[in-house]
Amino acid sequence: MSIIEGHIIEVRVPQLSESVSEATLLTWHRQVGEAVSEGENLIDIETDKVVLELPASKSGVLTKIIKGDGEKVASNELIAQIDTAAVATRPITNSPAAPHLAASSAVPPSVRKLAREKEVDAGNLHGSGRSGRVTKEDVLNAMQQVSQAQAPGVPQTVAGPAPSGIAPSGNRPEQRVAMTRIRQRIAERLLQSQQNAAILTTFNEVNMQPVIDLRNKYKDAFEKKHGVKLGFSSFFVKAAVLALQKFPIVNASVDGTDIIYHGYFDIGVAIGSERGLVVPIIRDADKLSFADIEKQIADFGARAKDGKLTMEELTGGTFTISNGGVFGSMLSTPIINPPQAAILGIHATKDRPVAENGQVVIRPMNYLALSYDHRIIDGREAVLFLVTIKEALEYPGRVLLDL
Repeated sequence: MSIIEGHIIEVRVPQLSESVSEATLLTWHRQVGEAVSEGENLIDIETDKVVLELPASKSGVLTKIIKGDGEKVASNELIAQIDTAAVATRPITNSPAAPHLAASSAVPPSVRKLAREKEVDAGNLHGSGRSGRVTKEDVLNAMQQVSQAQAPGVPQTVAGPAPSGIAPSGNRPEQRVAMTRIRQRIAERLLQSQQNAAILTTFNEVNMQPVIDLRNKYKDAFEKKHGVKLGFSSFFVKAAVLALQKFPIVNASVDGTDIIYHGYFDIGVAIGSERGLVVPIIRDADKLSFADIEKQIADFGARAKDGKLTMEELTGGTFTISNGGVFGSMLSTPIINPPQAAILGIHATKDRPVAENGQVVIRPMNYLALSYDHRIIDGREAVLFLVTIKEALEYPGRVLLDL
């Protein structure tokens, strides 16, 4: 923001990253004539990576909105003005289409936008998400209930016009919802990966009992000392770093006809959020302790749900780990996150019968999947890389002793 004419504050779009050419304004939290307070979030700005909050730099009155909800904007573009000397001409009210949304921390920005577009009062919905958060599915379900209530032969229990975007077809409604920027970006990158890389997947299985035993033995002392729970994610990250150090080509990337070997280990951790899949980066993972890794992953997960991850945290990475096991996945073939050359998919740990020393025993097994770019990684390296991860998890002392 900048000051003109002494008391007029220009509200401008913050500087976006080099890889982001434009963004979309979501919902103005204040209307023209309403008072704003310094530090108050004026509007949410959605890029293809994150949702940014734009706080007021000074207290005053919002006197002009130049760019409205849903409009596309670029870095440093002027979108509004605040007069620090003016007096408010209207009381502060929330959006008439969704009166409880602006002040509700249980409704993410993207859900607020969808609710406003579809004329659903999300403030009155019971959120089905974690900690009572309202999700897009809650909004769409509310729309469907309205449509069914207005269908022929059904008593009219909800007043008002039918929500926009619903095709009247009896009891079989349909909704047309525009993709968010982040969903468009996900689709674009997935297609780019499949079209531009020779993706192949190799599999292995790992007995998680040694890691489970080690975790059960030290988890209480670990949490007491470090203030964070000892999960399984740090073991997978540490095992991946050990394997990447042994096979540098898996940590490389392709640039045209060149192979770029990275002398550092920035591990992306795929996190599913209400806005879509995001991959924040654990920088220099080889230099971090188990506690450091667990703290970063916990922080990423919490902020991903609120759309609070920064562009810098989502940019870069030399290798990615995707854990479908948290949703119950048994097996998958993950897609490479370009320009990286490989991605590790881990899955749900389940008790399964396995053969050991001629006997059938029950062990907590996890299936591992490594998708890799066959243009630069041969099958030998891919298989041995996965074997290295398997051995590191089945003999976790090697990871702890850096062997």
